[in-house]
Amino acid sequence: MAESIRDKVAIIGMGLSKWGERWDTGIFDLVSEACNEAFTDAGIDKKQIDACWTGYYQNETATTGVVIAQTLQLQQIPITRVENGCASGAEVIRGAALGLASKQYDLVLAVGFEKLKDVGFGGMATAGAPGMVYPMYAAEFGAAPGRYALAATAYFRKWGLSKEEGKRTLAKISVKSHHNGARNPRAMLRREITVEQAMNAPIIAWPLGLFDCCGVCDGAGAAVMCRTEDVKKFAVKHPHDYITIKGFGVAASPGWGKEDTRFDFTYWDATEAAAKQAFAQAGIKNPRKELSLAEVHDCFSIAELIGVESMGICPYGKGKEDVESGAWEQGGEIPIGISGGLKSFGHPIGASGCREVMEFYLQFQGRAEDKSRQLKDVKFGLAHNQGGFPGQFICGITITGAPDV
Repeated sequence: MAESIRDKVAIIGMGLSKWGERWDTGIFDLVSEACNEAFTDAGIDKKQIDACWTGYYQNETATTGVVIAQTLQLQQIPITRVENGCASGAEVIRGAALGLASKQYDLVLAVGFEKLKDVGFGGMATAGAPGMVYPMYAAEFGAAPGRYALAATAYFRKWGLSKEEGKRTLAKISVKSHHNGARNPRAMLRREITVEQAMNAPIIAWPLGLFDCCGVCDGAGAAVMCRTEDVKKFAVKHPHDYITIKGFGVAASPGWGKEDTRFDFTYWDATEAAAKQAFAQAGIKNPRKELSLAEVHDCFSIAELIGVESMGICPYGKGKEDVESGAWEQGGEIPIGISGGLKSFGHPIGASGCREVMEFYLQFQGRAEDKSRQLKDVKFGLAHNQGGFPGQFICGITITGAPDV
């Protein structure tokens, strides 16, 4: 019988590179910044690492885990490269945790990174023929803003929102994200905006305007992990305020929804399924009441709205009411994207899953960089990542928490 991962694995150190348009750096710099902070935070030497999992989506500048061995000069240890689109950061933590739970290794490193800005154009990119990178507008994929715009208009129609109501709801989500990001010293876009600015911004794909879309960027995130039973042995810096893995959920949809004219864009089956898996492992019955915060994959404002509903944190069709009431704000019932989210913090594809987990890690330890955004009584946190487009998703969910809860 399958066993839950709950409380078997601990995260004892985490780190991030500076995120943004890092024209002056390469992937070696990004990985070094994140991993060295994680090693220092954990109080361990990199020579102690037994194995590593690394994740990234864009493979123009790297193709295997060797890039981590080169960067950190790790000598002859297993390094596994994983890729699950925008859920790659969730996969590195899951892979590392399973390696520890199997007792193959004692101390491991999980690192996600991405170098996206050097391709020379905005938006998402995908790898083409060797040595070539091109914008993701191929017919077989469609542009990401267009796919999410379809989800937004379908949502408006299904739940009876006028164009004005729907766009204003999305604008308020973006305003919240920017408010949170403006107070986060590590965020890429630290700028407050107004509802009017969001509603009147240049349209990318109606109803999604400029402020409804996250910015892809360069960055890396890392975590040092061990089995919970070994915390006293390895957790020099955080012997009492480490966090543990409570549950994972991963689900891949078959991907034909986008080809079906009857497809309902307003709920995401992969997110639904992954959430059920993660909540079952974590023993969470009422996520809205039990979670202290949720970092949701808000690549677009509509993605936050539908993602929260699909995870069961908010009933279907009730997201507008939550947005209006402030339920997802810092002082609300369930803070969503307290870090600023992908929208304001930035989105280097392979690193976002690590970064979302690190938000809970810092909040739990009372180390939110700006004390004005520090939450109280933090016990459970959820990190939600999804790769692909509505109708063709891979979703990864990681739940972490206080070790004794």
